[in-house]
Amino acid sequence: MENFRPTLLRRQALDALRGRWTPAAIAGLAMFVTIAVFSGIAQIPYVGFVGNLLNLFVGAFVCMGGYFLFWDMLRGEDADMKKLGEPFGDYARYLIGIVLMGIYTFLWSLLLLVPGIIKSISYSMTYYIMRENPGMSGEQAIQRSMAMMRGHKMQYFLLILSFIGWAILALIPAGLGFIWLIPYMYTAQAAFYEELKKDYETREAA
Repeated sequence: MENFRPTLLRRQALDALRGRWTPAAIAGLAMFVTIAVFSGIAQIPYVGFVGNLLNLFVGAFVCMGGYFLFWDMLRGEDADMKKLGEPFGDYARYLIGIVLMGIYTFLWSLLLLVPGIIKSISYSMTYYIMRENPGMSGEQAIQRSMAMMRGHKMQYFLLILSFIGWAILALIPAGLGFIWLIPYMYTAQAAFYEELKKDYETREAA
């Protein structure tokens, strides 16, 4: 359990980003602008649905590409901006995964807010799993994520919570701090997945 401490995971992220903050920030900027533009369109009367559709069919895939890019950086690979577009190469499979996660989270949220949050945490490793297992469907990846996160949901929640202070600071000025916070958070989340994978493999072998 010691390996899941937020301080250790954040340290792994910083070590992976050291000397590579410029390409990481460029990727963070691309993600920030994509989401900001589409979210802005979503606020426009009468055409807001267009922004929501763009977020689903484009923005979500760019963010997923960010997960992959910073995951690879954690593993010592170069910061290849092409990774931001990688999910588009397997569009239908990833889209089904995104939609299923959204539906399941929404249905649980109808009960109460807390069950919805818990389930969204349970599904949080789905993107990584789908990438590592190209033959796995979205539904199968969600089930695997739930199994892997069993007993680790609070640790993941604490990791995300540990970035709250940074997120508040990133809002000043005009949210531009997220250009650097996004790489930091995504790389730490990738570090969590790597530790989670080791733990899951140990449990499965027992």
